[in-house]
Amino acid sequence: MTRLAPRDETELAEALRAANASGAPLKLTGAGSKTQLGRPATGEELSLAALEGVTLYEPEELVISARAGTPLAEIEALLEAHGQHLAFEPMDYGPLLGLAAGQGTIGGLVAVGGGGPRRIKAGALRDHLLGFRCVTGRGEIVKSGGRVMKNVTGYDLSKLVAGSHGTLAALTEVTFKALPKPETEQTLLLTGLCEETSLAALRAASGSPYEPSGLALLPRLTAPLRLDVNAAAIRLEGPAISVARRLDDLRALLAGRGGDFEILPQAESAALWRALRDAAPVAGQPGQAWRVSVAPSDGHALVAGLREAGASLLAHFYDWAGGLVWLCFEPAPDAHAALLRTVIGRLGGHATLIRASAEVRAAVDVFQPQPPALAALTRRVKESFDPAHILERGRLRAEF
Repeated sequence: MTRLAPRDETELAEALRAANASGAPLKLTGAGSKTQLGRPATGEELSLAALEGVTLYEPEELVISARAGTPLAEIEALLEAHGQHLAFEPMDYGPLLGLAAGQGTIGGLVAVGGGGPRRIKAGALRDHLLGFRCVTGRGEIVKSGGRVMKNVTGYDLSKLVAGSHGTLAALTEVTFKALPKPETEQTLLLTGLCEETSLAALRAASGSPYEPSGLALLPRLTAPLRLDVNAAAIRLEGPAISVARRLDDLRALLAGRGGDFEILPQAESAALWRALRDAAPVAGQPGQAWRVSVAPSDGHALVAGLREAGASLLAHFYDWAGGLVWLCFEPAPDAHAALLRTVIGRLGGHATLIRASAEVRAAVDVFQPQPPALAALTRRVKESFDPAHILERGRLRAEF
């Protein structure tokens, strides 16, 4: 298979104009760590790997810009050296997809919208994306946003490109808001309760004034803790004296629910949340993996409904106080899509197939089917950026 590798934005625009004129589809890649996400796309590979390097970093202004092919690990190391981080907690999909960790690029991260457990406090990736440069499917170079967060009128294109899987434009540069790293973190574990009661405790912590930055439930024997009981994990971050006081207050808040308490100190807490960020409890299982978003109060009902229907669950865990459920099933020809979406249809929410063979991903709806009005709007947005449907053809849905 041939491979295009433009050396700069100008060459990229020329390549996309030629593809637009001929109607030839293109598959965008950086390090290639996320090509297994979504449906298998068709076309010639267009590599953005040469578009790399940090172009601006002003620690005092909490802003960083980098070309799309820049390794995320390089950006995180630079921020770490200045006591800063990307607060939305970027997920590393490598281990979940059977690849080495630490291989992804910043452009690929934006394309899939990958965030982690801290979303409940810090927001999603798109909330931290200040601006970007890209080349549309028409071959037009576009700049959107800037270097500061503002409330402005007009359309925020960052919200469109984040999570679009490269179907709208080829990103060339992105600008993010950085934030100071918390002084310390600790995690309160509440163990020994059933899943339903544990999730209710997490929702109570979420509604408290103690500002948790992580709310997850690991069922018994689930990696990485592998305890013989369910474990509800509540992360607190900030100045050490504040964390200590809030831990005491949280224990008092939750004491009447039963169960036992344990506190994970900083190193153990950080290791736990890195593992949860990268979906380690399901990454270590060999089956088909789904990521399901529901109302936090419906997380347990989702799993219970699947069990009642006889689903062959190998592993699962809850994040966002039950609002995000990771599931791993024994392999099936449809990856259990029909059953899962039947249960979701009763509850509301949406499910995305994250890990399955290319054949399965080509045969089922990887992403939650959209209502007709939203599907029509999605098509109009797609055609405004990429009228010939050359970018990632087939990645989101079979028709374009």
